[in-house]
Amino acid sequence: MSSGQPGVLLVHAHPDDETITNGVTMAACVAAGARVTLVTCTLGEEGEIIPDSLGHLAADREDALGGYRAEELATAMAALGVTDHRLLGGPGRYRDSGMMGLAGNDRPESFWRADLDEAADTLAEIVVETRPDVLITYDPEGGYGHPDHIQAHRVAMRAVQRAGDRHRVARVLWNCLPAAEAEARLERLRADGPGRFPDVAEVGDLPGVTDEASVAVSVRGTAAAYAAKQAAMAAHATQIEVAGETFALSNGLAQPLWETEYFRLGAGQPPPPGARDDIFAGLTGGASR
Repeated sequence: MSSGQPGVLLVHAHPDDETITNGVTMAACVAAGARVTLVTCTLGEEGEIIPDSLGHLAADREDALGGYRAEELATAMAALGVTDHRLLGGPGRYRDSGMMGLAGNDRPESFWRADLDEAADTLAEIVVETRPDVLITYDPEGGYGHPDHIQAHRVAMRAVQRAGDRHRVARVLWNCLPAAEAEARLERLRADGPGRFPDVAEVGDLPGVTDEASVAVSVRGTAAAYAAKQAAMAAHATQIEVAGETFALSNGLAQPLWETEYFRLGAGQPPPPGARDDIFAGLTGGASR
């Protein structure tokens, strides 16, 4: 499938995860002509629902949230310009497991219970088909300990191995946030006030927080990429409430809507010294600036 342009494959657990952590990066890659493929592992059926008017979709009522979130995902990808977005194994193959320790973890169809090699082989076929230079996913803790995020990390890393000699991914990046920058941004929010939200998040509420020295790549979006990310996040209205440059999940805690996205090196070739603003730096000439 490679067209000579660099390519990135993103592996995420639920609809909305991709936009919160990688919306700027995806929009920037699309604008630069890079190939972008998103694989979402579940439909997020167990998610909490923000609008009261959509509460009937919840897992303990109509259990219809997954289909609705698939439509939100399609709208978000249109905002970012991403045309290749897929569900791992097809719609409904793996179900959202819910937060760690909940009953949903034990459902046989939950992603947490997925056979690791089977899921990784399915993803490996996408790796071979799309031939990405870079794969983006979560760290081993899934950013904040959600079982589906942990499993997405495991499946992605195993898939890179199982693609083997058919296609070697040159660089694996894990989403992160530098601790000092995260705290500074939250302090700024506290000083300005949470706006429409009840309160401001603590740094421990944010996923993938790490020390600055661990950050290998940081992609700062153009105004257009940032606007695309804002629109894509707003499309995930069951899960996210957007207010200008801030947003909140169902807990109502204000967070920065990040215009810069950060990554640790998970595997493969590190970026060249002084070139940490491009996920493809040193691989194919770069495309995500």
